[in-house]
Amino acid sequence: METVINQPKSNIVENVEEYFKTHDTKYVAEDAAFFNMTTGEEVKGRNAIAGMLHHIYHVAFDAKAIVSNTIISESNAVLEASFVGKHIGEFAGIDATGKQVNVPLCITYDLNKDGLIQKARIYMLTDVMMQQLRNN
Repeated sequence: METVINQPKSNIVENVEEYFKTHDTKYVAEDAAFFNMTTGEEVKGRNAIAGMLHHIYHVAFDAKAIVSNTIISESNAVLEASFVGKHIGEFAGIDATGKQVNVPLCITYDLNKDGLIQKARIYMLTDVMMQQLRNN
């Protein structure tokens, strides 16, 4: 494995880093697809993805992803984080509980030739979340 030191960041890397901070879907391809690997759910298209992100972070929860590790190349990216927040709206058939959650999260991304997110595979420990919502 080659190590590169003091290499300037590419626009692609900067864009992905900004997406990780903001979830701004301008960094997502119009025809992107996000896959929830736990449930099998698939969300297709930039607008639908924006709606899904808004719902999870601002409607079902008042939450954010606290990033612990990232790997970003010109064609792929990986995010390791904790999904942290308060349950404020219905989620998976459970009405708002007001409980705090802290759930491990890993997402792998494929980037297109323009450096936009084309595909995301979301690995969230939903069983951990459900236990926290029911027992916390």
